[in-house]
Amino acid sequence: MSETKHTELHHDEHGEHAGMTRGKIWQVFFILLGITVIEFFIALYMVPRGIIGLNVANPIYIILTLAKAFYIVAFFMHLKFEKVGLVYSILVPTLFIIGLILVLTNESHHWVDVLR
Repeated sequence: MSETKHTELHHDEHGEHAGMTRGKIWQVFFILLGITVIEFFIALYMVPRGIIGLNVANPIYIILTLAKAFYIVAFFMHLKFEKVGLVYSILVPTLFIIGLILVLTNESHHWVDVLR
């Protein structure tokens, strides 16, 4: 009876992350590699030659970095395969912390300008 229980538990563990095959890992790797190549192309070719300015390049860097962070967290940390409640319990506090950092940064710049 204990062997059956162990086999069922072992079977369930493999079923949770069945979507992560070797092919999917390589697909995510090449997506991350492509995003990194785009970032390097912008940083080493377009910005120094003046094709785009830093005021355009910085938001592009932020968006591409967030895309890379999504792929890393979703696939390599297996968050994409978890239940929705766990995903929200990690995602919502993280968004609040990022929002708090943005608000406090903006507020600190305001006070620096006022005190001058």
